[in-house]
Amino acid sequence: PTVCLRSAEKMAGDLVSFNLNDGFTEAVVRGYRSGILSTGDYSNLGQCDGLEDMRMHLAVTDYGNFLQNEPSPLQTMTISEKCTEKLVDEFNYLRCNASESLAMFLDYITYGYMIDNVILLLTGTLHERDTRELLEKCHPLGKFHSLATLAITTNAKDAYKLVLVDTPLAPYAQLNFSDSQDFTELNIEVIRNTLYKAYLEDFYGFTQKLGGGTGEVMGEILKFEADRRAINITINSLDTELTKEGRADLYCSFGELYPEGISRLERAENHDAVRSAVEPYPQYRQLFQEATYSQEKSLEDCFFEYEVKLNKLAFEQQFQYGVFYAYMKLKEQEIRNIVWIAECISQDQKGRISQFIPIW
Repeated sequence: PTVCLRSAEKMAGDLVSFNLNDGFTEAVVRGYRSGILSTGDYSNLGQCDGLEDMRMHLAVTDYGNFLQNEPSPLQTMTISEKCTEKLVDEFNYLRCNASESLAMFLDYITYGYMIDNVILLLTGTLHERDTRELLEKCHPLGKFHSLATLAITTNAKDAYKLVLVDTPLAPYAQLNFSDSQDFTELNIEVIRNTLYKAYLEDFYGFTQKLGGGTGEVMGEILKFEADRRAINITINSLDTELTKEGRADLYCSFGELYPEGISRLERAENHDAVRSAVEPYPQYRQLFQEATYSQEKSLEDCFFEYEVKLNKLAFEQQFQYGVFYAYMKLKEQEIRNIVWIAECISQDQKGRISQFIPIW
């Protein structure tokens, strides 16, 4: 009884301290969450005859008049950019009002966007794309002062010494950016996965140190992300120059698949072997089955659906930071849905409008 009483007292203390430090921002993000588009909203968008109709229908949702100053004819890219801009404004408001530990958690979210921007610049430069055009495509939450300098680097060693050493990505890059060989599509892809591996392992460790509901909720979400990346890395590396040893270095050291499933993925030589490797894990077995028997959904679509499910579950538990991460991911999916519908309308492919991933 004494132990139970102490446990209850600690829990009560944790809840009080959470409300004191993070109660306001949690209430704000839950308010944001209530504005995520509903099934009815998607139904209305799907019946639009043109992008001008979409502008009108989005105006009566939480997006409001965010497109009112955009000239006609409205472009799909404009809708995407303005949706992202609104999400960034919401994120920055949360960041400005965050406690010290929540601010650190939100900073971790931005590191993923930084990695994506780094890879975008390196890949675009390799294909001789215009630097200004590439910078415009970079995600606002992942921009940093010296990002454009990546366009003049030709190998990983230079990229680290000239740019990444002064960014939050430095700890993830310092052990793996000693290669002086010129960039190729393969080693840029290896760099992407090496950075993500280090980032996810660090983020996972941080959330587990926070413990409580945050450790539990984020543990589930990040384990799935690690497993998804492991499966995708394996599938995408089949029939490429990447060796099994090189592939093994890209897998995260945590997740539901770790270590037995990862060991089987390391040895996989074809798609059937990948499927067999995840067969003992019910959630992934089901996703592979859905992708196999569905004519409309790919494995990646199934992964997105499962991710939406996990992020929705994050809102079932209170007094934890997982809701902030989950909200960002759900809004990213919502933006992909809006862009998909807009593309189908503008290209007169209304028969495919329903092939998006609903959230509520």
